Amino acid sequence: MTIPSADPVNILLVDDQPAKLLSYEVVLAELGEVLITATSAREALAKLLKHDIAVVLIDVQMPDLDGFELAAMIREHPRFQQTALIFVSAHYLSDLDRLRGYEVGAVDYVPVPVVPAVLRAKVRVFAELHRKTRQLERLNAELEKRVAERTAALEASSAALHRLNEDLEVRITERTREREQALAQLFEAQKIDTIGQLTGGVAHDFNNLLMAMMGSLELLQKRFGGEATAQRLIDNALQAAERGAALTQRLLAFARRQELKPEAVDVGRLIVGMRDLLGRALGPSVEISQDIPARLPPAQVDSNQLELALLNLAVNSRDAMPSGGKLNISAQWERIAIPAPGVLLQPGEYIRLTVADTGEGMDEETCARASEPFFTTKGVGKGTGLGLSMVHGLAAQSGGALKISSQPGHGARVDLWLPRAEEKPVRRKAPASTTAPPQSARPATILLVDDDLLVSTGTAAMLEDLGHFVLIANSGAEALGVLSSTNDVELILTDQAMPGMTGLELARRVRQSRPEMGIILATGYADNLVGECDDLGLPRLSKPFSQQNLAALISQHIKPLARDQILSPAVVSRS
Repeated sequence: MTIPSADPVNILLVDDQPAKLLSYEVVLAELGEVLITATSAREALAKLLKHDIAVVLIDVQMPDLDGFELAAMIREHPRFQQTALIFVSAHYLSDLDRLRGYEVGAVDYVPVPVVPAVLRAKVRVFAELHRKTRQLERLNAELEKRVAERTAALEASSAALHRLNEDLEVRITERTREREQALAQLFEAQKIDTIGQLTGGVAHDFNNLLMAMMGSLELLQKRFGGEATAQRLIDNALQAAERGAALTQRLLAFARRQELKPEAVDVGRLIVGMRDLLGRALGPSVEISQDIPARLPPAQVDSNQLELALLNLAVNSRDAMPSGGKLNISAQWERIAIPAPGVLLQPGEYIRLTVADTGEGMDEETCARASEPFFTTKGVGKGTGLGLSMVHGLAAQSGGALKISSQPGHGARVDLWLPRAEEKPVRRKAPASTTAPPQSARPATILLVDDDLLVSTGTAAMLEDLGHFVLIANSGAEALGVLSSTNDVELILTDQAMPGMTGLELARRVRQSRPEMGIILATGYADNLVGECDDLGLPRLSKPFSQQNLAALISQHIKPLARDQILSPAVVSRS
């Protein structure tokens, strides 16, 4: 019974006698292998070259070439170095014959007469060995292929990983730089905010001192103004106090606590309108140029403060060009999604103003400190160091930003971003001429509320000099007590920043019981008070104020007496 092999191999049978070949085929048929026959050595060599032969069964005695010669020729070919050769012989069975056969490459002998089981067993062993060898070769080839594929994949992965590592290093470097920049910006913002809080508090207290000084000086001027020496000294002191007031305004601007009146401003028109002013301020040695687009959206900013800021920037540029130079002022509209490094802006639309000069420039350290209050590189008496601080405060309080760029010997550039306004710019009318002093109000009972004794003393003297009767309270709670004990009070003049109860809180309490009561809010700075004051209908009086400013505001809130009240005993007693 023939059992077909799962992976049959080729077996070459070589014998010059066809009958013997037929007998071999019958014996080996049940192995299930492919049997190929050849009747001569030449035919055997031809079939070896044509087929992949696993086992060659060779008759030793053949007419043209014997089995030994055929075996030697087979072994000489590189392709058949591992092919199994089995000799079939009836005569050459001595030890010398066997040794000769093994020397030419035989692997085994089969004696004649052939025992079928022995022949099948010998052929089966070498056929199976050949089959396993081929399977192993295929497995090795497949393994080498898979190893090559895995190696290529590994190399590709390694290359991709290398690229990812390089990309990661670049991203880490970028993130580290961004983090360092963010930390530097945060540190700068915290530093400026801390300085702002300090300067704001100092400016508030300084305004109170100036209030007391200016009020007292104005009253002294009324009494001793006729004497030339006294008038000169008082005028000198008043000018110094006014300069101090201007200084505190700049401090408040830097601290973002000045009272701004933002509106839609045509920046291009404002810059063009300042050309003559800038020309006089900078002198003939500075060439001024302007680059303003024809259609520029309006900016949301306080126009007066913007004019002052541009003038400060221009004067700084002039001082950096002692031998003359060029100053360029330009403006453009920008839509910002991601702010540039060092620029603290929210995404949105802005008008960017740029002031650039050809002056001496600044190094990196000086440029970083340029907007700090009282920092200046000018000589003694040539600058306060508050110009750029004021511009920085205006930008921050308006919702914009300021950036200073400079290099030594290459001039300086200041970029000022202001938020774009939604509405159309307002055309401001020229103020009406007011040469005549305001009319003084009739005498009235005024409640003065201030926790600073110097301020309350000076302000009370100014009110009494105007003919008013003054009641003084040192706190909001004390003021409520005075109001509960008398109905004579017609107007309240209260400070805003007081311990325990602010001026706004006092105004709310008073309006609950006396909604018709006139209230004036005096403050050293107006930080976030505009909306609340408007809601309560409170006029604001900025410290330090003059007696004339005080009289003008009081006259707007003291109602004239009715005819039957003119000779009232109460009025006479207070006059």
